[in-house]
Amino acid sequence: MTTAGSVSPWLPTAPCVPGDCARHVGPSAGPVLAALRLTAGVTAVLAGVLLAPLAALLPARGRRALVRRWCRLVILAFGVRMEVTGAPVPADGPLLVVANHISWLDIPLVAAVLPGRMLAKREVRAWPVLGPLAARGGTLFIDRDRLRALPETVRTMAGALAGGGRVVVFPEGSTWCGRGGGAFRHAAFQAAIDASAPVQPVRLEYRPVGPAAFVGDDPLAASLWRIASARGVTAEIRILDPISSIQYPNRRELARAAQRAVASDSANRPSLSVHQRVSSRSASASSARTPA
Repeated sequence: MTTAGSVSPWLPTAPCVPGDCARHVGPSAGPVLAALRLTAGVTAVLAGVLLAPLAALLPARGRRALVRRWCRLVILAFGVRMEVTGAPVPADGPLLVVANHISWLDIPLVAAVLPGRMLAKREVRAWPVLGPLAARGGTLFIDRDRLRALPETVRTMAGALAGGGRVVVFPEGSTWCGRGGGAFRHAAFQAAIDASAPVQPVRLEYRPVGPAAFVGDDPLAASLWRIASARGVTAEIRILDPISSIQYPNRRELARAAQRAVASDSANRPSLSVHQRVSSRSASASSARTPA
């Protein structure tokens, strides 16, 4: 997220502002329930900070499973219902995960399904609680005011992908309220091309839109309270079909293909949730094992 008055050599600023885009006019949870949710959410995040060193000792498969469960707990603690829809969740392997950007909730939402190393702005490192957790989780921080540092960041991302890992990027470069979106920036897609890694587009959506939006100069504390005090918020992550980076001649074309996938009408069509797919597979092949 960037403030309305900031200027970056490579990162755009969304026109969304809290007063117009982040208002909640629906049912309220009430101050008592909101306070309980906020306490539960912050406690869940703090637990992640404290347990992160122990989680680092687990094998990669177990660590990813733990991250998924923890992120689902954080989302649930804030009173947000989570839906996972679309194509089957990809198995282990190198993957550049790209998504539209609406809220700080996007981070645990994506990590609850496709955990990987996040690319985030440098300022996130200084956030209370969330900053240390992001650093311990292997987040790649980028200084948006130092364009010359970008190639090194892309090389680091490519190295992580070449090693079989996942990297998660929000290529719009700034949060939008969800009623519109920005163009996907190209740089991160070079890492997928260099590592010959597929791109996994996902679409994020919140219903209703207002409470989750974290835009403009919105303080983090205000956003936390707005989400905790809203009733009936649903966060959906829709898994779209992966895109082969080998099929595209350059990062610009690859970025456009990913943006088209996220913005397309097909991304809004109803489909089976992951839980429904798992139940269906279990009925037909009860002995099948799904990846952790």
